[in-house]
Amino acid sequence: MQNPEYAVVQRECRAIQIPEGTPSLLSPGTRVRITQSLGGTYTVSTDRGHLLRIDSRDADAIGKDATDLLADVAASPLEDQIWALLKTCFDPEIPVNVVDLGLIYNCELVERPEGGRRVNIKMTLTAPGCGMGPVLAQDVREKLERLPGVDEADIEIVFDPQWNQNMMSEAARLELGLF
Repeated sequence: MQNPEYAVVQRECRAIQIPEGTPSLLSPGTRVRITQSLGGTYTVSTDRGHLLRIDSRDADAIGKDATDLLADVAASPLEDQIWALLKTCFDPEIPVNVVDLGLIYNCELVERPEGGRRVNIKMTLTAPGCGMGPVLAQDVREKLERLPGVDEADIEIVFDPQWNQNMMSEAARLELGLF
């Protein structure tokens, strides 16, 4: 078993409360336990039991470096880069990316009439009332719009068909012990 990693917040830090999805601020001096560090984001737990997500742009507040996810995918064709970046988007409570969770229903790269390219994504959530849905959609949008060659990303959250565990990849089911 891995030893827990702790950090002390060094400056005021933006965070998102899990599972509500509401913005929050962590004050300097707050002690946190890092429970998940995936895709450039951090899930932390405070001494009071609050679970929060910290974006990579605020990683320095807990002594971490911002992750440059584009460096790892730059040499690939654009469609491969898109899928690689989608695999860096994680549910803050589940250590599996949105692709392997089966949350991405459709990914389409289209030429825009005014020029440039747009990525259209249809994705779902593990539960319709998930407060983190807008946060996950924003994470997907922001990462894709940083790609050279992508001018816009349109993320639509859909619930038809309704997500179920059978939509997960075999690797995801193994990771979560669902076999």
